[in-house]
Amino acid sequence: MRARYSAYATGHFDYVFRTWHPRTRPADIGPDSGVTWVNLEILRTADGGVRDDTGTVEFRARYDSADGRHVLQELSRFERRGGRWVYVDGDIAG
Repeated sequence: MRARYSAYATGHFDYVFRTWHPRTRPADIGPDSGVTWVNLEILRTADGGVRDDTGTVEFRARYDSADGRHVLQELSRFERRGGRWVYVDGDIAG
């Protein structure tokens, strides 16, 4: 999760694309115009250990845009695919 956040924050969208499950990723991943990611806070994790094939991460990410500071909170689902963890999807908190 931290690596994907860092990739978003630094504009390495090729990494974001490679770590997104092919079943659920969009055809094109690019920057959100005018968005600056400020910080990431991991709230909780479940599963995702060395013997698991799935895991979840709940996070809160703060970002700035032209209309101010915002918070994105999501419960993300990951799967191990070919020995590597990939993002599947997530539920955004209200």
